[in-house]
Amino acid sequence: MAARAPAGRAAPVGRVLARLAGARQPQTTKHLQTLERAGVVTSQRTGQRRVYALRPGPLRDLAAALGRLADATERAEGPQAVFDRYGLSMGTERLAAEEGAGWADGRSFGFHRALAGDSETVWRHLTEASLLARWWTPESLRTSELVFEARPGGRILQEYREAEDTDGSEPVVGRAEGVVEEAAPGERLVYRLSPLLPDGGPAFTAHVAITLRPTGAGTDLDVGYLITDSTVESADFVAGIEIGFGQSLDQLAARIAADAPDTGSTASTDRRSSWDD
Repeated sequence: MAARAPAGRAAPVGRVLARLAGARQPQTTKHLQTLERAGVVTSQRTGQRRVYALRPGPLRDLAAALGRLADATERAEGPQAVFDRYGLSMGTERLAAEEGAGWADGRSFGFHRALAGDSETVWRHLTEASLLARWWTPESLRTSELVFEARPGGRILQEYREAEDTDGSEPVVGRAEGVVEEAAPGERLVYRLSPLLPDGGPAFTAHVAITLRPTGAGTDLDVGYLITDSTVESADFVAGIEIGFGQSLDQLAARIAADAPDTGSTASTDRRSSWDD
């Protein structure tokens, strides 16, 4: 049975802490030095020994931070719930894709958001690349390259990476290409967009129609999303549409709300998508 020391008691790094950690002394020393730089432990030399002791303040801060993280993970739309829901959706869609090419053709989704900005502001966030790049991916990703020509026949190109890959050192997560079909500023935007498979071919084609309607509190945004040309390999893409596009629209709403002037009234935060019905 491994030896144990009373909780919180100072101990030397030599045989005592190394034995308790189940590691060699040099490894234990390196870990303790890292913890000391982080402020979690403190040390002092006594003769030939270096004795380490825990600092209670940072431990309490860490416990509180872990508690908040656990609460966020457990909430209804927290990371764990989203992860689990996406996993279930992938299993369902992969099974459906066994039907062969075209298995998801005709599948449609609907999204609604009540936004705080006027239709001109919303339109700019939908069509200007610098603004579009701030919200047009799920929370775990970031747009690394974007072309959006807001005119009929205009080209669309989106490249996205992991959100943590800020320097672009990791491989690209995905790309999508498309074309704008209709662009009526402040009113309606229609485009086709195809996520690309690793071999460069389209996974499916998304036909997206966005309608804007001014309201007393801002702008109502409604999105129709239709799938055609679905390949067997598109199952994982299709599984993430409701979650991913919904997260993107939530980020759009947050961006517009943050930029909106304070008018003394609270704009509606209504959010509705096809799976809420």
